[in-house]
Amino acid sequence: MASDKKSDGGKKPLSGITLIASETADKHNKPNARQNDGAEFQIAAESLTDKHSLEESQKSTNQMPPAGNNGKPISTNLEANNNVESKPKKKKIKRAIIPLSHDDLSRLNTNKGLISLLRNREIKLKDVLDELKYEDELVRLQIELVKLQRWVAENGKRIAIIFEGRDAAGKGGTIRRFTEHLNPRAMRVVALPKPTDAEKGQWYFQRYSVQLPNPGEIVFFDRSWYNRAVVEPVNGFCSKAEYQRFMQQVPEFEHMLYEDGLILIKFWFSIAKEEQAKRFESRKQNPLKQWKLSPIDEQAQNKWEQYTHYKEEMFSKTHTSYSPWILVKANNKLRARLESIRYVLNHIPYDDKVEGKLRLCPDPNIITRFHRNVIKID
Repeated sequence: MASDKKSDGGKKPLSGITLIASETADKHNKPNARQNDGAEFQIAAESLTDKHSLEESQKSTNQMPPAGNNGKPISTNLEANNNVESKPKKKKIKRAIIPLSHDDLSRLNTNKGLISLLRNREIKLKDVLDELKYEDELVRLQIELVKLQRWVAENGKRIAIIFEGRDAAGKGGTIRRFTEHLNPRAMRVVALPKPTDAEKGQWYFQRYSVQLPNPGEIVFFDRSWYNRAVVEPVNGFCSKAEYQRFMQQVPEFEHMLYEDGLILIKFWFSIAKEEQAKRFESRKQNPLKQWKLSPIDEQAQNKWEQYTHYKEEMFSKTHTSYSPWILVKANNKLRARLESIRYVLNHIPYDDKVEGKLRLCPDPNIITRFHRNVIKID
């Protein structure tokens, strides 16, 4: 159709993409097509990869130019110039900002069209395949989390998982992936605001102890009592005496929890200073994430070294055999989410644990127990 050949701003239309613009299309088949977008897209992407590899191998086996009397191939400046002109420069593609929509996928019917669409949206094919692999792994790990929750409920176990780390390290996003398919009646996410005047006069651990899990329950702490170990002293929210008292009491507090049978897991999400700055800027630009920014976040970059000092003090005085710190390298959000879930599944001996088909042992390049000589990125 003539209208399909036009494009906004005079740009050349995407070659190889059949635009489904006819209003007389079969509307009854449309819902089914949308449901299968993800599967069809993955197949198209994989076949595209195979086709690309075949084309590259064919290019490498092209005939060499005829040899001269000295046995060397004959070449001319004209041929060299023609070769240069015939090879367009490859456009450097960065990670995609604009995702593909269902409408985009419904318009695809050829590999060539897929390539044109990805280039037009500045999306790397590798990023697409990585995203598909991540989603597949995440779903399978979440199935195991459902099994874990069932085991906790049937056996009356209590699990508390603490998520600590620098601002914008990905703690909240990881918690959402943990809890996405869990039964909300047997699970809670605790993210306490700043203490009230009444709470300031209480024992520091009091408002956290009432949030600990009941039998058959899992509780996820989006920041915890360790606010007093890092955030409060850096920003002047506690006195030196309060800080020292906390550092003395916290190992004893956690040992009482351990002796009482509570399973406590402590994660620290590490990111580089440059990555934190990049994520802060992304939040400023995204109206859906601007609520995450706070005055404390704005000072995080300037107080980087102070955070580092108190973080190291916290590790050295609160890392114990019964309550160790688990460090998560979180510059890559997707890998940090998957590996932290793997650690929990691998650490807890729940029933009907999958064997062989799914890797539950976490990647040691992402997940490590704290050690004074461990390589740190923050």
